[in-house]
Amino acid sequence: MTVKDRFLHYIAFPTMSDESSTSCPSTEKQFALANCLTEELRTLGLTADCDENGYVWAEIPANTENPLPVIGLIAHMDTSDACADTPIHAREVLYDGTEIVLNDEKHIVLSENTYASLGRYRGKHLIVTDGTTLLGADDKAGIAEIISAAEVLLRTDAEHGVIKLAFTPDEEIGRGADRFDVKKFGADFAYTVDGGTLGGIEYENFNAASADIEISGCSIHPGDAKGKMINAALLACEINELLPKEQIPAMTEGYEGFIHLTELEGTCEHACIRYIIRDHDRKKFEAKKEAVMAAVKTVNAKWSCQAAKAVIRDSYYNMREVLEDQMEIVERAKRSMGACGVQPMITPIRGGTDGARLSFEGLPCPNLSTGGENYHSRFEYACVEDMETMRDVLVCICTQG
Repeated sequence: MTVKDRFLHYIAFPTMSDESSTSCPSTEKQFALANCLTEELRTLGLTADCDENGYVWAEIPANTENPLPVIGLIAHMDTSDACADTPIHAREVLYDGTEIVLNDEKHIVLSENTYASLGRYRGKHLIVTDGTTLLGADDKAGIAEIISAAEVLLRTDAEHGVIKLAFTPDEEIGRGADRFDVKKFGADFAYTVDGGTLGGIEYENFNAASADIEISGCSIHPGDAKGKMINAALLACEINELLPKEQIPAMTEGYEGFIHLTELEGTCEHACIRYIIRDHDRKKFEAKKEAVMAAVKTVNAKWSCQAAKAVIRDSYYNMREVLEDQMEIVERAKRSMGACGVQPMITPIRGGTDGARLSFEGLPCPNLSTGGENYHSRFEYACVEDMETMRDVLVCICTQG
């Protein structure tokens, strides 16, 4: 089966995760794809199983007695809830530089005027949607590439050690690493195959935290409010105004971090504010958290009360802290891309991956490209030729390094 055929098969499974769910996986439908992958891996001759939490584990045995590292390859099965995931109507187009009409009836087009990245794909075959759903390349392209690489590794004469495979649920809601058994996996290091443009190698990500602020007000008739009313909604606005305006996502890029207001609602009696806090630099990250706490303290002091209470929780950290002493893992990926005719692109992730958490749990794990673009969008697409190249890159990582 080709990479393209596998990809088209996998995206037919709706696997959207659900942040409001407390189960694992968060949606039962993720089991359908997990079971499908388990059976396919067994058909290839691998030892594979799907555990009670929806994680798929498999192993490619070594074909040599020489001491070689145990390498892991990881991708996630769930898709984002940022866009509808069903019914996915995918088709293949040969991109010639003109706009791609995704949906004639709804006048939905994909063009370089809006998405300049398309310019890289002239003369290549793209898998697109009908403009009403996401495609699912994030991260079913990664799954298709890993399993296709496994098929090649099973028949190659090139030496490789034990290769571990894992496909995880709930990455899109930040839980993909929650029940990942690093000890059971048993790899010396691993790669998540969950990036975008071909050539991408990512070993730096944001340090991440969430800030939840609850404000208890005191309502009273506005005609008799002087010295008595504490307007929780107003305090929420004041707290937000005290934060640095230049540190919102719309004004940052590259290595610049941000404080992102994700929710603000309230009445006179009660209000809540939610932020996510991000920065690649640990000191700047801590400073941003302190800025939020300082704003809360300032407003409480102004109103001579303790109406606002903030809870800040760290989510994950920059995996560079782990990988900067183990850069051979990154160099292996760079060499393998070069051997496959791909120019490596080292870029920071303006987000996080399961690999960030796994790196701090003892499994160094940078992230690699898949050949997909416009993730979490109805304009998402994947390049057939680039997916095939990533299959070859993964084989090279496992055999040549």
